[in-house]
Amino acid sequence: MARESKKAKLARALEVAARMNEHYPAAECALHYWGDPFKLTIAVLLSAQTTDKGVNKVTPALWERYPTVADLAAADPAEVGEIIRTIGFFRTKAANCVKCAQLVLSEYGGEIPRTIDELQKLPGVGRKTANVVLNEAFGIVEGIAVDTHVFRIAHRLKFSASDTPAKTENDLLALYPREYWGPVNHQWVLFGRETCIARKPKCAECFLADLCPSFGKAQ
Repeated sequence: MARESKKAKLARALEVAARMNEHYPAAECALHYWGDPFKLTIAVLLSAQTTDKGVNKVTPALWERYPTVADLAAADPAEVGEIIRTIGFFRTKAANCVKCAQLVLSEYGGEIPRTIDELQKLPGVGRKTANVVLNEAFGIVEGIAVDTHVFRIAHRLKFSASDTPAKTENDLLALYPREYWGPVNHQWVLFGRETCIARKPKCAECFLADLCPSFGKAQ
């Protein structure tokens, strides 16, 4: 198979974006955060290796018990863990929630910072979480949040062959013009859940089938 030229790959990537916009014109964050950047940060932190649906089941009780940053900063991690125990790695996440609240309170006056570097200083917050928070809460687009869905789709579409989320993000940022970065995460996550599923992708009904080098081959 001939190697795809940079120009051809860009044209294919832009067509993927156009079709995503057609199918998911109003894609939104699946996590419930009530318009609060701090609650969004905690929700995304909790969502690592856990479904958004699972997170949404525990956060109402979490915020009922600890309604403010100061309340969570003063919490016992063991008690937080009991509230979120149905999600994966709940003990580590509970500790990070409390530490995150403490740092936000002590270093940022109770407000979530608005730069990707400052966000990544918060316990439990990596680049993916920082990208989601900036994009969703503040409309600031500094990159593309590469979760398991985005990573999988980028590789199946042959937009990246890199072995880490960070390198995959760099590949996508180099491929897509900046104005396309913002919608990728929400749209691709929906696509990954509905069609480009990890174990059994629905290739036969995929609206990107003619653009996908992995059509009928993805495992």
